[in-house]
Amino acid sequence: MKRFILISLLVSLDAARVVAQSPKYPPLSEYMMTRDEEIALARSAAPENVSTRATVKILTGNGYKVASPGDNGFVCMVMRGWTAPTFTPAPFRDLVYDSKVRAPICFDPVASRSVLPYYELRTKFGMEGKNPEAIASGVAMAYALGQLPASAGVAFAYMWSAHQHLAPGIGAWRPHMMVFAPYYTNSMLGDNDFAGPAPKVTDDAGTPFAVVVIPVDGNGEIVPKTPQNERH
Repeated sequence: MKRFILISLLVSLDAARVVAQSPKYPPLSEYMMTRDEEIALARSAAPENVSTRATVKILTGNGYKVASPGDNGFVCMVMRGWTAPTFTPAPFRDLVYDSKVRAPICFDPVASRSVLPYYELRTKFGMEGKNPEAIASGVAMAYALGQLPASAGVAFAYMWSAHQHLAPGIGAWRPHMMVFAPYYTNSMLGDNDFAGPAPKVTDDAGTPFAVVVIPVDGNGEIVPKTPQNERH
């Protein structure tokens, strides 16, 4: 039934909008980082006891590749604007064109298997120059056809980095946990305000890709450990 709902969402997308002219993407070079900086920023997403044993992926011209293998099932990476919400809220979808977005995240073992593939597919579509409507169409189709893992349960990710830049006007925001809760809506949590400390659904409400954000107070933001700042 839920797959049927998603297929209906896909069919309802206006085909003319899917192929509409996109704003010009910035050059790919603007999305890139040096290897060491990206690894350090990726690891800053989670507590050291998690991140030091996590697999780290970095962005290359051919998508995300493993730069440092781990042994605890966690995967840390730095998401770019291409991983912005696919369906809602609509204004955030245009973050795909913002080459300055840097969103360090560390997926737990369940999310590494069931959620990370969504973000990597969104990245692939963005790197191919697809606009937000085409990204939404491609993600929905891949899920409906079983080419992406089914979102059957809850999974988690850390986003604790002091150096994350999530969007213009939002910046680093605050340390928080990402809870991947399929089909959740903000009303199910009490319609909590985005700016407040309570949990809220921030991305893709009511879809298999819904994200609940829980701010983490009382925990210091983690500063990336680069060779440069470790010498000071």
